[in-house]
Amino acid sequence: MHRTLWILALRVPGLLAPSLALCTAGILVGCGSVAAPEPPSLNLPLPVLNLSASRIGSSVRLAWTMPTRTTDKVPLRHPVTAQVCRAVQDGPCAKIGSVSLAPGKAGEYRDELPADLAQGADRLLRYEVALVNHAGKSAGPSNAAYSAAGPSPPAVTGLTWQMRPDGVQLNWGPIPEAGKSVLFRIERLQLTTSVSDQRPRSPLAPSVPAAAQTLVVHGQDGADPGHAIDSSALFNQRYRYVLARVATPPFPGKSVEVQSPPSEAIEVSTVDTFPPAVPQGLVAVADAASGAIDLSWSPDSDNDLAAYRIYRRDTHGGLPAQRIASLKVETSFRDTAVQPEHTYAYAVSAIDQSGNESQRSPEVEETLPNR
Repeated sequence: MHRTLWILALRVPGLLAPSLALCTAGILVGCGSVAAPEPPSLNLPLPVLNLSASRIGSSVRLAWTMPTRTTDKVPLRHPVTAQVCRAVQDGPCAKIGSVSLAPGKAGEYRDELPADLAQGADRLLRYEVALVNHAGKSAGPSNAAYSAAGPSPPAVTGLTWQMRPDGVQLNWGPIPEAGKSVLFRIERLQLTTSVSDQRPRSPLAPSVPAAAQTLVVHGQDGADPGHAIDSSALFNQRYRYVLARVATPPFPGKSVEVQSPPSEAIEVSTVDTFPPAVPQGLVAVADAASGAIDLSWSPDSDNDLAAYRIYRRDTHGGLPAQRIASLKVETSFRDTAVQPEHTYAYAVSAIDQSGNESQRSPEVEETLPNR
């Protein structure tokens, strides 16, 4: 440091003594040691960490998130080239394409498998993505994502539906898949607008489902059942269903799926045409002092119960039973419109919120005696 100051003093007469005094006092700016220069940034994008692969038909979709910084923690300011490679079994990872993407954006690449990989025996495929800078240098490959070569399962065909009390039954043409574990992925979209406080329409569902859901049905012992029941749907809604077969080739230590092309979509209107259960345990007891007959029965178990209807006929008149009352959810009724020494036959039915009426309960008879 003293040498630097002496040179300055030679160039500027009279500077030496004051400068030495200032440095000694620690006041003169720039009198500290000269730091080593920072190494230049290599401008290498951080490697991709979340590469995933999913195969549908003969196409493998790769997805990932682009980084926002370099390995030197410097923000990336320009699009980066992502090079995609594919390896078969334990072979080398050969480049199959590239795409330029902005930092922080979602990356995607679709690998349309060539004929020799879309058919034949099942083989493990490994994919990697390397991000390269303007000089073609990379900080290393991404995590490995796995898929499979070989034929994909056939698409679901002949998709139909029918309404059942316990849900929507989907039917299709079954195809045996010997030697493979097969499941069925059902994509369901609710087309009607849900009301958040809507009362659940049991027995189809205990709660209001999300507008879009993915349901999975496993075949028994790898067999194609040809049908599935969506028991989480709600009554009086419209849904769109799309199905796909999914095979899971047995690669040790790797969880890989191969999904068929999607089926044609079908739309379903879940109209409630199913009556509630028939009321049980009807009992009639005469109250001579009050001139009435009291009825009671067990509560109906249907959650969409709306009302009960009471029917009565005079066994001496020969006329058919007439409805004499409608109740909400009460399970008892007092009939005061009766006459002494007349025998009456009673029955009860249940009504749900869609207006469906159950069969009437078995009749019970009671006679009102004289007071």
